[in-house]
Amino acid sequence: MTVITDKKIFTSAIPLVATDKKRLAAFLETCTPAARAWIAGAGFEGLAYTFCVVPAKNGAIDFVVTGMRAGNDSGTGAGADPYCLSHLPMSLPRGRYTLTKSGTAGSIAIAPGQAALAWALGSYEFTHYKKGRRKPAELQVVPSPGVKAALEMSDAIYLVRDLVNTPAEDLGPEQLADHVRQQAELFGGSFDEWIGDELLEHNFPAIHAVGRAAQRAPRLLEITWGNPRHPRIAIAGKGVCFDSGGLDIKTSEGMRLMKKDMGGAAHALTLGRLIMQQQLPVCLHILIPAVENAIGGNAYRPGDIIKTRKGLKIEVGNTDAEGRLVLCDALAYAAEQKPKLLIDFATLTGAARVALGPELPAMYCNRDELANEIIELGTRIGDPVWRMPLWRSYRRFFDSDIADLSNSGRNGFAGSIVAALFLDAFVPEDTPWLHFDLYAWNDVSRPGRPLGGEAQGLRASLALVAGLR
Repeated sequence: MTVITDKKIFTSAIPLVATDKKRLAAFLETCTPAARAWIAGAGFEGLAYTFCVVPAKNGAIDFVVTGMRAGNDSGTGAGADPYCLSHLPMSLPRGRYTLTKSGTAGSIAIAPGQAALAWALGSYEFTHYKKGRRKPAELQVVPSPGVKAALEMSDAIYLVRDLVNTPAEDLGPEQLADHVRQQAELFGGSFDEWIGDELLEHNFPAIHAVGRAAQRAPRLLEITWGNPRHPRIAIAGKGVCFDSGGLDIKTSEGMRLMKKDMGGAAHALTLGRLIMQQQLPVCLHILIPAVENAIGGNAYRPGDIIKTRKGLKIEVGNTDAEGRLVLCDALAYAAEQKPKLLIDFATLTGAARVALGPELPAMYCNRDELANEIIELGTRIGDPVWRMPLWRSYRRFFDSDIADLSNSGRNGFAGSIVAALFLDAFVPEDTPWLHFDLYAWNDVSRPGRPLGGEAQGLRASLALVAGLR
C-alpha cells in the first residue's frame, strides 16, 4: 500500500509542499535562509515533475518541495493534472510523506483524491516476471470519499495495465475468461460464456470464424449486473489475445506488441468493474469476444464470406482486420437488449495512431451531445479523447460486389473512419453509441505512465456513465 488512509497507522510524516514557477518566490519567503540557499543551489525552479529534498540540521529530511505545471502547458487541457505527484513515489527516499495544509504562502493546494490517484499511478510496476526496482515511498492522506474513489480508479488502471502487459502465453481466451468471471463474482454480477462451436449454436458466427483456427477455442464472455429497472448500459471490448494477422500475416515487427490486442477487453472489463464497485444505478451488460487470430488449416481466408449475427454477409478483404469482425457480433447482440448507451473499446487500427499518435484515443459517436459531453469530461479530469467523424460517405470504401460489405477498405484512405463505419453498420440508429479506437499502450515512460499497457478514456467514460439519468 503506497497511499495510507488508515488513521490507526498515521505517523509523523515528512511535509510535502507543491508550488510552481510563478509562486516559488512567495514560498521561498516562508523558508529559512539555509533552506532557501539549498533550494537555489539545487536549481529547483518549480517546474512540473521536478522536486527538491531539503535536509534538516540533523541530516534527516526537513521537507520536500515539488513543482506543478503552470497553466495549460501539459497537453491535457484546463483540468486537474492526474499525474501531478506521479514522479515522486519511485524517486523520493523511502519514507512516509504528507501534503502540507493549504494556506502556506506560495503553495498550491492539491485535492486529496487527486493526490492519491497521482501517487498510486506513479507507484505502478509490472512485477509478474521481474522483481521491482524498489519499494515506492508512501503518501499519507486523510480518508474521504474522493480518496476512496481515486484508489478504486487506480486499482482499475492497474488491472488494465496488468492485463495488457501479460504475454499471450499466459493470457489466452480461457485465462481472460477467468479474469472476467473473477470480477463478476467479486461484485455480484452474473457470468456466462459461449465456447468454441457453442458460438455457432447461439448465432455468433463472426466470432467463431476469426478464432476457430487457434488451439485455444474462441469465446464470448458476458457479465450482467444491476437492477433491470435502471438505465441499461452495454459495454463491449475487443479481446483478441494475440493477433498474428491470420493468413494475411503480419511482419515480425507488426506482431511484436500484439499481446496488447485485447486492450479493448481490458478497458470494457475495468469500466464494468468500476460501475459495479461504485454501485451506480444502471443495468450493466458487458460483452467480450475473446479469440486468437491464428494460422491453421481451418483459418478463415481472404475472399471468404462470413455470416454475422445481424444477418449481414461480410466478404473477407483482409484477415488482419479481425477486430471489427469479432466486435460486430457482440455489438449486434448488445443492441438487441435496447441499451440506453452502448460503448465499445478496441485497439482497432494503426490508422488512428497515425492520425492522433499514441496518447489520444480516437472517439466516434453517433450523438453530438454525447460526444461533446465526454470530451468536456475528459478535458476537465485530464483524460482526453478526440472525436473523429463518422463520415458516412466513406461507406463506399468497403462495398463488396458479392456480399453486403467487406471487412477492409478498397484503398488506404481513412482507415480508422472506415473501421468505425463498419461497426456503425451493426448499431441501430436509435442506440446512442460511443466507439474508442485506442492504443492502450505507453510507448515511452512518463510520470505516472510507465512504458507498457495503459488505460485511455477509462476515467472519462466512468464520469459519463456516472452522470447518466
